[in-house]
Amino acid sequence: MSHKFYGGVHPAEHKEATERKPVIPLEEAPAQVVIPMSMHVGAPCKPIVAVGDEVTVGQKIGEIAGLGAPIHASVSGKVVAVEPRPHAGGGKMMSVVIENDFKDTPCETIRHRDNVDVLTPQEIIDIVKEAGITGMGGAGFPTHVKLSGAVGKVDTILINGAECEPYITVDYRECLENSWDILSSIYTLKELFGFKRVVIAAEDNKPEAFKVLKRIADQDLEDDNVVRLMTLKSKYPQGAEKMMVYSATGRKVPPGKLPADVGCVVMNVASVAFIARYLKSGKPLVSRSLTVDGSAIAEPKNVRVPIGMNVGEIIDFCGGFKAEPGKIITGGPMMGLAVINTDIPVLKQNNAILAFADDASKVKKERDCIRCGRCAAACPLSLMPTLIERYTKAKDVERLEKIGVNVCMECGSCAYSCPAAKPLVQYMRLAKQLLREEKSKNA
Repeated sequence: MSHKFYGGVHPAEHKEATERKPVIPLEEAPAQVVIPMSMHVGAPCKPIVAVGDEVTVGQKIGEIAGLGAPIHASVSGKVVAVEPRPHAGGGKMMSVVIENDFKDTPCETIRHRDNVDVLTPQEIIDIVKEAGITGMGGAGFPTHVKLSGAVGKVDTILINGAECEPYITVDYRECLENSWDILSSIYTLKELFGFKRVVIAAEDNKPEAFKVLKRIADQDLEDDNVVRLMTLKSKYPQGAEKMMVYSATGRKVPPGKLPADVGCVVMNVASVAFIARYLKSGKPLVSRSLTVDGSAIAEPKNVRVPIGMNVGEIIDFCGGFKAEPGKIITGGPMMGLAVINTDIPVLKQNNAILAFADDASKVKKERDCIRCGRCAAACPLSLMPTLIERYTKAKDVERLEKIGVNVCMECGSCAYSCPAAKPLVQYMRLAKQLLREEKSKNA
């Protein structure tokens, strides 16, 4: 039985333009890719190639320096620059620029994995680490770190197919087109890590995905109590880790804790499917699927693109703009990042590129708060956004910490539900910045 989490909102889904469109490859590979050394939670990678080096597809070009995931070349060719370049997160990030030779020469270290069943948990963690896999639903948390935290602590793995943000449909297409990969990874992880229960969870607006997964699961499934397909109520932010854990298991992740602390690990369907493909092919994470949509896009599509490809070139592949874009977002409209132009590269965690015409992206004029309480009612973590706004303006660090602003996951439910059009997410971010500055002073 699924559980209903507190709060949340119901934005219009807007998935009709791409949900029936299969993921397609590019007609022509890009002439150049710009691969940033930061595409994950944690410290940026250190470039291990230099200008003039010849690289191959899947060759490691960025080595981790602490928490992170290694980065690999997405095309073969020549390194023409190693320098800071514009990044979707804002500012510039050290990047490796590769001029494509269009030969797609594979790295000599690429090989498929035999006898997967005899691997130890640590060996599969090391394999996942070398593949450069991160959370592909938007967060970008290194997958090998998540699996490391599961050893000896976790009894339940949750496969997250909620895809609760509007417009995005690539996870839905992953379930339809690569269901064998998803199930193959599930069985491998369950066997190696000894998970007692596996839950594949998606919102109730994806019945076709459930039909496909259930048909395949039923062919191999011996114990229905071990692997379950669970339909969750369609509500944002159903796909957030803490919400997913509660909805699927009834367990609550305490503030400051991780799902592993309550015996769960949550993995996005695309990340899970990629593990199976990597074990079969040995090819690291060098490309990804994403949705290109929005009122300014001429031909909305689901496409497979190499990591580091220019966002503007991807939009051109989708027919370009049919209207002057008022806002361009990498990711979903609720938690994605607005960018000032399209001259930025695609990252591992980018699951969508959205562009909206002026009439669909106008910012409402902010008005005075009417104390209606809708923001508090919508917050899935039971915070008080209006208090946080007040204390942020007053720079009252002590009270901000006391009311738990650091718990906020910046889902945007409060701002979406606010009739006064207050930029509450921005106040959350400012509040967190004030706390960081205060801690650095006292360090």
